Amino acid sequence: MTVFNHPYDSLFNPTLQALQALGKSASVSEIEGEVAKILNLSEEEIDDVHRDGVTKLSYRLGWARTYLKRYGLLDNSARGVWTLTEKGKSLKTVDPVEVKRAIAKQERDAKKQYSQNSTASESVVDLENSEDIEASWQVRLLEIVQAITPDQFERLCQRLLRELGFINVEVTGKTGDGGIDGKGILRVGSIISFHVVFQAKRYQGGVSSAVVRDFRGAMIGRADRGLIITTGYFTKAARDEALRDGAPPIDLIDGETLAEKLKELRLGINVELVEVVMIQQDWFEKI
Repeated sequence: MTVFNHPYDSLFNPTLQALQALGKSASVSEIEGEVAKILNLSEEEIDDVHRDGVTKLSYRLGWARTYLKRYGLLDNSARGVWTLTEKGKSLKTVDPVEVKRAIAKQERDAKKQYSQNSTASESVVDLENSEDIEASWQVRLLEIVQAITPDQFERLCQRLLRELGFINVEVTGKTGDGGIDGKGILRVGSIISFHVVFQAKRYQGGVSSAVVRDFRGAMIGRADRGLIITTGYFTKAARDEALRDGAPPIDLIDGETLAEKLKELRLGINVELVEVVMIQQDWFEKI
């Protein structure tokens, strides 16, 4: 099996190229898909796992976006849409060594200025030389969710869908029901309604295309759309199957998206903002 062997800094320029090709803004999944095309990655490379629920491609692209954001080339909204800044639009390529050097300098300056505040800066991690790094909060969260019972995960999915605007959300979980764990109704503009059935997959690995096909077979005639929520990830074949032309549509929420939604909705997650006081010495010198 071919493994994904691209270090995070080698993804700086493909990320910039992907955003240029996608109209200068894109979601995480769109960026990943475009980068996979740019690098001509095989399905095995795309699906190569870093840790439970996260592929190496997804994980390293996350670090690439973080570096490019701190370098001033990218920005992201609360809804997870990444955009090129004015500086980013003006550059076709960057020197990865220069980007890492600039971020390292930011790190040293921050530690020097805020040595009394241990939370003032983030650690710069060299992913190229070390895969055994401290898990990000997303990975830690998914480990916790993967450890709860199947019933608890179904209730978590129910709560998530309610917070996202679904109504009449029920957990069915009947044995022999073709993998349908629940159902709900999504209203659009208080006029149009979509009946949705969902499946909750408390996975540690990849969800295959066969799972998507079986779920589609169970949902036909019961709902307008299907939704699969997993703590793992969807293989490329599974994502292709979900969007197959002529077939009833199935939406996918993978572990990374699930973590981001739980954070956005503050479900089991608290986000603390630390106040940092910056003294502008030059201001006093010029008064």
